[in-house]
Amino acid sequence: MPDSDSRRVPDPPGGAFQVYLMLLLAAITVTGAIDLILDGPETWYSLHMIVEGLFLTLCLGTTVWLGRGWLLTYRYLAVLERSLDDHREERDAWRRRAETYLAGLGEAIDMQMRAWQLTPTERETALFLLKGYSHKQTAALTERSERTVRQHAVSVYRKSGLGGRAELSAFFLEDLLLPADSATTEASE
Repeated sequence: MPDSDSRRVPDPPGGAFQVYLMLLLAAITVTGAIDLILDGPETWYSLHMIVEGLFLTLCLGTTVWLGRGWLLTYRYLAVLERSLDDHREERDAWRRRAETYLAGLGEAIDMQMRAWQLTPTERETALFLLKGYSHKQTAALTERSERTVRQHAVSVYRKSGLGGRAELSAFFLEDLLLPADSATTEASE
């Protein structure tokens, strides 16, 4: 499994483009303002002044709007990265705590499948079904046809005496999901 550092969210593409665009818009704004001043208009209400004023306002507004949007995006990305790191740490801590129990569960599942006399291929199919994979996904992962996977699943259900995927999952999970009170009651009996 890759470590969490190798799965970091990359910097958004176009970071340099964003800087260049901001600089270009700022340069256009400054150049336009200089042009407006150097034109030395007789009146500020001429069509030329109004058009250049609107153009400068549009450039300046766009620069501010884009800069603010990009800044908010970077801040939001930083928050998401911290949240993702927190969730990864939580997941890894849970895995460390549950490792021995999961190994025992895996052994118990394998023993039960051997008791049902499932072939290795049927066991593999059953494990994918327990993990929640569809027949199509299982077929892709095992490089078999979907029809073959479906036949293996039917064979698993027949040999186990279970009615389908839901019963297969319930067979292995129902005792794990007992409420805390009934688990302590059963342990004391």
